[in-house]
Amino acid sequence: MASQKFDQIDLQILGELQKNGRMTNVELAQMVGLTAPPCLRRVRALEESGVIRSYHADLDAAKLGYGITVFAMVSLRSQAESDLKAFEDYVGGLPEVRECYMLNGEIDFLLKVVARDLQSFQSFLTAHLTSAPNVTSVKTSLTIRTAKQLAGIPVED
Repeated sequence: MASQKFDQIDLQILGELQKNGRMTNVELAQMVGLTAPPCLRRVRALEESGVIRSYHADLDAAKLGYGITVFAMVSLRSQAESDLKAFEDYVGGLPEVRECYMLNGEIDFLLKVVARDLQSFQSFLTAHLTSAPNVTSVKTSLTIRTAKQLAGIPVED
């Protein structure tokens, strides 16, 4: 898939919105050196093209009672496309699974899972992951601390 070409102003808009998606169009326009109407047209074009996928709040998991984050490495019995898709659909319905990546190599999927505590994670693991259809093994790593966590991607301007 070829990437789109963006000019300097598009990149500035993307960078600023990635830092603060709640700013007003007038504030954004001032930051990137445009008036409000052309800035809004550019933002809408970026949204319509799918470059800007959504806007959301960055929540503090611990303050909401989710004290642990675990990475689970899942291996499946079969890697047929229908089985891979079935697993993706299955974990898509589990709210504790916050991210799911299909990998190349020994492990089929890497999941980022949040839980309130170790006991609730253990219950989740046995009730939902190790017993899931087509799962042969689940290896887990409990995070100790987060040294870096940035939303989005690097936007070069």
